[in-house]
Amino acid sequence: MKIKTGDKVMVISGHYKGTVGEVKKAFPAKNKVIVEGVNIVKKHVKPSQANPDGGIIEGEAAIDASNVMIYDAKAKKAGRVGYKMVKGEKVRYNKKTGNTIKGGSK
Repeated sequence: MKIKTGDKVMVISGHYKGTVGEVKKAFPAKNKVIVEGVNIVKKHVKPSQANPDGGIIEGEAAIDASNVMIYDAKAKKAGRVGYKMVKGEKVRYNKKTGNTIKGGSK
Protein backbone atom coordinates (compact mmCIF):
# COMPACT_ATOMS: atom_id res chain seq x y z
CA MET A 1 0.00 0.00 0.00
CA LYS A 2 1.45 3.34 -1.06
CA ILE A 3 -0.56 5.57 1.30
CA LYS A 4 0.97 5.99 4.77
CA THR A 5 -0.04 7.58 8.08
CA GLY A 6 0.42 11.35 7.97
CA ASP A 7 -0.08 11.70 4.19
CA LYS A 8 -2.36 14.41 2.82
CA VAL A 9 -4.95 12.69 0.60
CA MET A 10 -8.04 13.54 -1.47
CA VAL A 11 -11.08 11.25 -1.54
CA ILE A 12 -11.86 10.40 -5.18
CA SER A 13 -15.11 8.43 -4.85
CA GLY A 14 -18.13 8.05 -2.62
CA HIS A 15 -20.12 10.45 -0.46
CA TYR A 16 -17.02 12.43 0.62
CA LYS A 17 -15.64 12.85 -2.92
CA GLY A 18 -13.33 15.87 -3.21
CA THR A 19 -12.60 16.07 0.52
CA VAL A 20 -8.96 16.62 1.47
CA GLY A 21 -7.67 15.32 4.80
CA GLU A 22 -4.75 13.74 6.58
CA VAL A 23 -4.45 9.99 7.05
CA LYS A 24 -4.80 9.28 10.78
CA LYS A 25 -4.13 5.57 10.54
CA ALA A 26 -3.34 3.05 7.80
CA PHE A 27 -4.14 -0.67 7.78
CA PRO A 28 -1.95 -2.20 5.02
CA ALA A 29 -3.14 -5.77 5.66
CA LYS A 30 -6.76 -4.72 5.05
CA ASN A 31 -5.88 -2.06 2.43
CA LYS A 32 -7.86 0.55 4.41
CA VAL A 33 -7.15 4.02 5.80
CA ILE A 34 -8.80 6.37 8.29
CA VAL A 35 -8.91 9.94 6.96
CA GLU A 36 -9.56 12.95 9.17
CA GLY A 37 -13.13 14.22 8.72
CA VAL A 38 -14.17 11.48 6.28
CA ASN A 39 -16.72 8.65 6.72
CA ILE A 40 -18.15 9.93 10.01
CA VAL A 41 -20.17 7.27 11.86
CA LYS A 42 -22.15 7.31 15.11
CA LYS A 43 -21.54 4.68 17.77
CA HIS A 44 -23.81 4.01 20.75
CA VAL A 45 -21.76 3.58 23.92
CA LYS A 46 -22.97 1.94 27.14
CA PRO A 47 -22.28 3.73 30.41
CA SER A 48 -19.02 2.65 32.06
CA GLN A 49 -16.70 3.90 34.81
CA ALA A 50 -14.70 5.90 32.30
CA ASN A 51 -17.83 7.32 30.66
CA PRO A 52 -20.68 7.21 33.26
CA ASP A 53 -23.23 8.89 30.98
CA GLY A 54 -22.69 6.72 27.90
CA GLY A 55 -24.30 8.22 24.82
CA ILE A 56 -23.62 8.54 21.11
CA ILE A 57 -20.05 9.17 19.93
CA GLU A 58 -19.09 10.33 16.44
CA GLY A 59 -15.85 9.19 14.84
CA GLU A 60 -14.17 8.30 11.57
CA ALA A 61 -14.44 4.82 10.09
CA ALA A 62 -11.97 3.23 7.68
CA ILE A 63 -12.35 3.56 3.91
CA ASP A 64 -10.62 1.58 1.18
CA ALA A 65 -7.21 2.90 0.15
CA SER A 66 -8.24 2.71 -3.52
CA ASN A 67 -10.71 5.54 -2.85
CA VAL A 68 -7.99 8.08 -2.00
CA MET A 69 -5.13 9.71 -3.93
CA ILE A 70 -2.10 11.53 -2.60
CA TYR A 71 -2.69 15.32 -2.59
CA ASP A 72 -0.17 18.05 -3.42
CA ALA A 73 -1.15 21.23 -1.54
CA LYS A 74 1.13 23.51 -3.59
CA ALA A 75 -0.24 22.43 -6.98
CA LYS A 76 -3.72 21.66 -5.55
CA LYS A 77 -3.80 18.37 -7.48
CA ALA A 78 -4.22 14.73 -6.54
CA GLY A 79 -2.10 12.09 -8.21
CA ARG A 80 -0.76 8.58 -8.01
CA VAL A 81 2.24 7.63 -5.91
CA GLY A 82 5.49 6.66 -7.61
CA TYR A 83 8.97 5.76 -6.39
CA LYS A 84 12.33 7.10 -7.57
CA MET A 85 15.91 7.19 -6.39
CA VAL A 86 17.27 10.54 -5.15
CA LYS A 87 20.90 10.62 -3.92
CA GLY A 88 20.87 6.85 -3.39
CA GLU A 89 17.65 6.98 -1.36
CA LYS A 90 14.26 5.64 -2.44
CA VAL A 91 11.60 8.38 -2.13
CA ARG A 92 7.89 8.61 -2.93
CA TYR A 93 6.62 11.27 -5.33
CA ASN A 94 3.36 12.52 -6.83
CA LYS A 95 3.30 11.32 -10.45
CA LYS A 96 1.06 14.16 -11.63
CA THR A 97 3.17 17.03 -10.24
CA GLY A 98 6.56 15.33 -9.89
CA ASN A 99 7.01 16.67 -6.33
CA THR A 100 8.41 14.40 -3.64
CA ILE A 101 6.13 13.43 -0.77
CA LYS A 102 7.38 14.57 2.60
CA GLY A 103 6.31 12.89 5.83
CA GLY A 104 4.28 9.77 6.03
CA SER A 105 5.43 7.21 8.56
CA LYS A 106 5.13 3.44 8.30
